[in-house]
Amino acid sequence: QVQLVESGGGLVQAGGSLRLSCAASGRTFSRYAVGWFRQAPGKEREFLAAVSRGGGGSQYYADSVKGRFTISRDNAKNTVYLQMNSLKSEDTAVYYCAADPIFHNIVVATTDKDNDPEVWGQGTLVTVSL
Repeated sequence: QVQLVESGGGLVQAGGSLRLSCAASGRTFSRYAVGWFRQAPGKEREFLAAVSRGGGGSQYYADSVKGRFTISRDNAKNTVYLQMNSLKSEDTAVYYCAADPIFHNIVVATTDKDNDPEVWGQGTLVTVSL
């Protein structure tokens, strides 16, 4: 089983950019689909983006971030990235990555509790100031 560690969070001004990284341990990382999620204070966890296993040829985005966020993976580095542009104050949250062999389980993770992704990271805080 893989383990995930997020990094790259921090303080950024509105309109700025950040790139988050989700680094995985284990030699089977390419067999996992990976997704990014976030949770703001007082709110439920929100799905943001998912990338398919293998070469990552398929991506899926929540409408709230489509066109601003880009998910990608580098299996040679065992890492999935989330490039975030045009950040807004409402993007302030703790950002998590999660992995599962089944792409669908990532996409429905926040709506179907019977298919919780196999592994989650510990999260990284992103704060967007006005």
